[in-house]
Amino acid sequence: MSPTTYIVLGIVAALLLFIPSVRIVWQYEKGLVFRFGKLRSERGPGLNFILPYIDRMIKVDMRVETLVVEPQEVITRDNVTVQVDAVVYFRVVDAERAIINVKDFAQATGQIALTTLRSVLGQSDLDELLSHRDRINDRLRDIIDEHTEEPWGVEAGIVEVKDVLLPEGLQRSMARQAEAEREKRAKIIHADGEKEASIALAQAADTLAASPVSLQLRYLQTLVEIASEQNTTILPIPLDIIREFAAALKA
Repeated sequence: MSPTTYIVLGIVAALLLFIPSVRIVWQYEKGLVFRFGKLRSERGPGLNFILPYIDRMIKVDMRVETLVVEPQEVITRDNVTVQVDAVVYFRVVDAERAIINVKDFAQATGQIALTTLRSVLGQSDLDELLSHRDRINDRLRDIIDEHTEEPWGVEAGIVEVKDVLLPEGLQRSMARQAEAEREKRAKIIHADGEKEASIALAQAADTLAASPVSLQLRYLQTLVEIASEQNTTILPIPLDIIREFAAALKA
């Protein structure tokens, strides 16, 4: 064989040894290097070299991932069947535990989120689910973190209940209840207005009764308003004559 052939074979052999030893870890990843099945080191972002055919590198994505919990039928504490779905935002905070302590941390986190959703909503009333959803979200996050962060190195940063679907019959009942509540508030407001108006009228009547001049001026003003509305002329009659005439009728 010629020297050129030996050089080419040497280059090929070098490439066969060099290429499998090169690993690139992205900025958002961490690399775990296993040698003969045993964890040897944790590598950061950049160009990394391992022993080919001996070492194996597993890359772990450290970014926030989104997990959608499919709609589930849940019975609340007050025996109302609702359909609820949720979304979980989680991320790996310890790559070593996420790979060694659990086979598939994303699937395992999803199952924990599913069972936790059913458990927490089963202990909550429908009113709490509809009006205090932030409290339920906090409870869900705390329970999921308790099961995933310490043993698996997975942290649930945000847990949100998205949609709550109620039975049609319950929706109609709640609509009637809301309508009745609005009518109740409208009647109360109307009654309060009538009460305030009657108080104001009584005070005005007392004021006019205590001041004959004010009563006479109000009488004349009323006559002017009537005349302008009906486009006619009205001759005012003094109130003293009207009072004497009324007294004569009573006698």
